[in-house]
Amino acid sequence: MKTAIKGILAALTTPFEDEKIVLEKFGENIQKFNRTGLAGYVVMGSTGEAPFVDDHESELLVKEARRAASDDKIIIAGTGRDSAEWTVKLTNRLAEAGAEAALIKPPYYYKSRMNYEALKAYYTEVADRVKIPVILYNIPQNTQIWLPIDLVVELSSHPNIIGLKESGGSLAYLGEVVSRVSPEFMYLTGSGSILFPALEMGARGAILALANVVPELCVRLYELYQAGNREEARKLQYRVIPLNRALTETYGIPAIKYALDLRGYYGGPCRTPLLPPDEKVRETIRKFLQELA
Repeated sequence: MKTAIKGILAALTTPFEDEKIVLEKFGENIQKFNRTGLAGYVVMGSTGEAPFVDDHESELLVKEARRAASDDKIIIAGTGRDSAEWTVKLTNRLAEAGAEAALIKPPYYYKSRMNYEALKAYYTEVADRVKIPVILYNIPQNTQIWLPIDLVVELSSHPNIIGLKESGGSLAYLGEVVSRVSPEFMYLTGSGSILFPALEMGARGAILALANVVPELCVRLYELYQAGNREEARKLQYRVIPLNRALTETYGIPAIKYALDLRGYYGGPCRTPLLPPDEKVRETIRKFLQELA
């Protein structure tokens, strides 16, 4: 059970109106993204406000993503829950809905107990029981857990664990993992600010919040690199860093959704308790987008 993933995937936002999911807007966004060169989409990742979306809603979103996406686009679903049992049930449910791989963050509520052995047991049980391949998800800024490098290397030998999305932004972590795993194990960066150096160090591609807002530029950077035009890729990397930092490190999902609205997609509001961006934030985002135009 192997799924080849390379290129740029967008970590999709979830559209809401009056706290309810708007599937029509979700599908319309994807149909527009289909024309940008993205390799696929992640539904219910961190950018999708996954902690605020229930299992039934997640299923509806995956079904709509599969319906709206071009046949050549891969659909990955964020399915991590704090128990292995819940994660297995949700993963298999979303597999039936059309997800081709599962992006699974570590369980973090009882983080003081999430040592090497606990994390190994969790991921091993899940990978043994789910119907689609597993991608490990390291996102310490949200979970306060760094997946141990030795654990990633050990889990990479599991036949149903195919890769890692690393959103901590550490190039040292990337280098050590890539140097110790099989070439078939896919390392995907989650940081738009280090896409170029990550590719240089062996990343297969990226899953990016930034790819919602400027998918064409993210794809262009990747294609320049693949074509051997390192200097132009490097210059483009420098240009997108300010916007990426504003969206992902400083202002977060409300700013990403506002930027989507500015770019002709549907962003809309977040679910409570995330608040809309104020005028100062909106002006900052407008400025960065104008500079990239």
